[in-house]
Amino acid sequence: HVQLVESGGGSVEAGGSLRLSCAASGHGNSDICLGWFRQTPGKEREEVGAIDDAGYSKYADAVKGRFSISKDDAENTLYLEMLNVRPEDSGMYLCGTGPLCGAKMWYWGQGTQVTVSS
Repeated sequence: HVQLVESGGGSVEAGGSLRLSCAASGHGNSDICLGWFRQTPGKEREEVGAIDDAGYSKYADAVKGRFSISKDDAENTLYLEMLNVRPEDSGMYLCGTGPLCGAKMWYWGQGTQVTVSS
């Protein structure tokens, strides 16, 4: 049974930074893609970025150059480093995992809220 637990969210002023964490447990070899997604009211869940088993990462255009995804395989933890945040970065950030980046994730965490004030 796969469990994902996010942490690190909070309130920050525009231009500030945050580091989100996602602790994973119970995932097997089939769950080789880990990604961060943002959910805001009235909008579809959107992918912020993802990293595959080989360490290749990709990002949404809106966050390129500001956000960075990394993972610690020994600790089974996924990170999202958020720099120079903007109000439009606000939302519930969820991590997801699945067999293929770009495809539907199979498992989700509950999310951690990020609020950026101007």
